[in-house]
Amino acid sequence: MQRSTTMMAAEKRQSTPKKFDFRSFMKLISTIHPHYWQLGLGLLLGLMATAGQLIVPTIAKSLINALGHAVNMNLVIGVVGLFIGSALISAGSGAVLGFFGEDVVAKLRNKLWAKLLVLPVSYFDTTKSGEITSRLVNDSTQVKDLLANSVPRMVTALMQLIGALILMLMMDWKMTAIMFAVVPLVILIFLPVATQSRKIAFSRQENLAAFSGEAGDVLGAVRLVKSSNAEAVEKKTGDARIDRLYRLGLREAVYDAVAQPVMTTLMMGMIVGVLAYGASRVASGSMNMGTLFAFLMYLTQLIGPFSTLGQFFAETAKASGSTARIDELLQQPEESRTGRPLKDASGQALTMSHVSFSYDQETPVLKDVTVTAAPNQVIAFAGPSGGGKSTIISLLERFYSPDSGHILIGDQDIANLNVEDWREQIGLVGQDATIMAGTIRYNLTYGATRNYTDEELWHVLDMAYAKTFVEAMPQGLDTEVGERGVKVSGGQRQRLAIARAFLRDPKILMLDEATASLDAESEMMVQKALTKLMHGRTTIVIAHRLSTIMNANRIYFIENGMVSGSGTHEDLIKSHPIYREYVKDQFGKAA
Repeated sequence: MQRSTTMMAAEKRQSTPKKFDFRSFMKLISTIHPHYWQLGLGLLLGLMATAGQLIVPTIAKSLINALGHAVNMNLVIGVVGLFIGSALISAGSGAVLGFFGEDVVAKLRNKLWAKLLVLPVSYFDTTKSGEITSRLVNDSTQVKDLLANSVPRMVTALMQLIGALILMLMMDWKMTAIMFAVVPLVILIFLPVATQSRKIAFSRQENLAAFSGEAGDVLGAVRLVKSSNAEAVEKKTGDARIDRLYRLGLREAVYDAVAQPVMTTLMMGMIVGVLAYGASRVASGSMNMGTLFAFLMYLTQLIGPFSTLGQFFAETAKASGSTARIDELLQQPEESRTGRPLKDASGQALTMSHVSFSYDQETPVLKDVTVTAAPNQVIAFAGPSGGGKSTIISLLERFYSPDSGHILIGDQDIANLNVEDWREQIGLVGQDATIMAGTIRYNLTYGATRNYTDEELWHVLDMAYAKTFVEAMPQGLDTEVGERGVKVSGGQRQRLAIARAFLRDPKILMLDEATASLDAESEMMVQKALTKLMHGRTTIVIAHRLSTIMNANRIYFIENGMVSGSGTHEDLIKSHPIYREYVKDQFGKAA
């Protein structure tokens, strides 16, 4: 129901296209520094080809008037040469503009990709990955099509219109005046069709981006869809989106189908009218046959430019939405990448001092939390789900920043440190143990700043109790693990993540429910690997299973976003009633 409401709201929002802002469009293009000389050369060649096409009717007029007399071979050769030359120059123009367009879209995608990689986690938490992909792929293509295809075609179309008008005026101003007297009528009839076509094109582009986003979400969670028997629900939702696109496509097809015949009919009417008037002029001797023939050729040449100008409005509608979405993405605040360097966090206490935080500025998640992790100690967080334990990990990783309070390493606020230096000090092993598509070697060295030998990789796999199962794989270190690591089990993913942490040799280790979803055998293996990994490091542990944190140097009990108690396992059993209940629930009354 909520998704349907969202979809209806989106459709309502998308029904009215934004007015195309040429200044914003050019400002966006200027930020990627395209090869303007390619655009200029492509336009120049296009204008030269158009000029050649405009000269043809004038030469043809002389050939027609020379019928019955000696054929002027120079004129014949000139006409043939113009046809061939114009075609070759036009092909060159298309190739150069194609190069320009590919350069624009590549640079724009590079800029968007670079921007995405430095956006904070909060952006990805609130924006669908499919929508982001649509901006990266579809919207950048629309911008390229407008700049490299539609604008050059529009410029050459205008030149063709203006050039034909001037040459026709020079040949016979009366015929030209009669012909262009109906142009306002053509525009008046065609404008409503073009306006509606523009609105539909904009709405279709918006709905296509939304459908891409939803499809990406569903396909990315296909296991959840199937395990929840939600195929029917998702089919209904997807069918609604597809039906919306289908109906928009039908409307677009109707308007496109109407626009072409309307334009053709109007142009044919003009041709017939000019032909009738010209024939009477020829009959009276006030015009020769060559001039009439040239006029008809110019009229034929005018059909294309009128159609091109109509298409240009539809393309600008699509590009206006694309430009707005790309601008919105580029204006998003980035993570702070600058700060004081931090080479080594060893021997320094990690402290959260009076930290408060909320995701939406309305519902507090953490309230005045103060926590200290002494060097090389194990600090654990326990408490009910939703209390804010994982949020603490996100703040320590600098995925988010506290609303108030400070997080310190030694006497330095981590907000003032270079974020890359800070994260280099941290090894994170989470419940999901995220694995990238690629080989085991690629995953072990993911993000590494230097090359590692096979011996080093096998060593960390051995330390993580992962060597045996990797050796049994077909290609060993070069075995593909599949998208999201689907070709390895949960326990194997966890041990690979631990091996990766061994390789990074972090000074601060964060374990977020690292054994929560494992079977007993896998948990035992992972726990042994984690015990090795924790040695000699400051370790932050979140765990619902108290057996994994009983030996921690200090346990903080988090409930309702606050620290309601802290101490060793024995201290909390004596002083904290809720913790004591947790222990009884998990270990029985004998505890």
